[in-house]
Amino acid sequence: MPSDDARNALATSLLPCLADPNPLLRDEIAFEALQFWMRNYQLQPATISAIRERTVADLAAAPDPQGFRQPFAALTLAEVARIDRLKPFLTVAERDEIVQRGAAYLQNVRDYRGFDARDGWRHGVAHGADLMMQLALNPLLTRTHAQLMLAAIGTQVMPPGEQFYRYGEGERLMAPVFYLARSTWLTPADWDKWLFALVAKVPKAQPLAPPLVQTQAALAARHNLTAFLQALYVSVRESNVPKMEETLLPALKKAIKDLG
Repeated sequence: MPSDDARNALATSLLPCLADPNPLLRDEIAFEALQFWMRNYQLQPATISAIRERTVADLAAAPDPQGFRQPFAALTLAEVARIDRLKPFLTVAERDEIVQRGAAYLQNVRDYRGFDARDGWRHGVAHGADLMMQLALNPLLTRTHAQLMLAAIGTQVMPPGEQFYRYGEGERLMAPVFYLARSTWLTPADWDKWLFALVAKVPKAQPLAPPLVQTQAALAARHNLTAFLQALYVSVRESNVPKMEETLLPALKKAIKDLG
């Protein structure tokens, strides 16, 4: 860019492109440029503030039928949250608003489209989880924030209906849970309660029904939860963080065993 002013002007003008149906413009030009500039601290505070205000507002807006605006707002807002955790600049109220809006968005995602060869990515659940991950890494959050984020993540581990995750959603949802477990916000009792509630949602086989009687919804729930729990178990075991293993592993092993 010829100057800082030109770069910052272009950054704000690219924000509407995050909802553009053209994947080249939306993903490879608009988002990647904004991400690069934010990760290299090349945008002015006023520009970052404008990005935050626009993306927070987009998360609260009604979903657009094409399904691009909110997922890419969440992904871009995750970059704002990343800056704040590395070099805190948000007020307490602004940080709280991001947690509240981000959790509400993730909880209410109902568009489970992932990748399309013509349209590119939508991936609302994964992008919402990426925002939760950046927040989960921020030591300035509180126990209340952690509980809110964990509750939102829990609603999407097994989405309603017959949705089988196949674009890595389970691993992306696992990441913020992993980092929440590394904090001191949540206790072993909290994790036991949360994991028990997840397992309890999986439909149980009816003892008097033929063994081959299944439903797509039950199979999807078991598939999605199994993938999530296995990814979390491996990550915790490989972390070599004794405190996290002590906090989470007992409840996690029990959940895997109960799921069968």
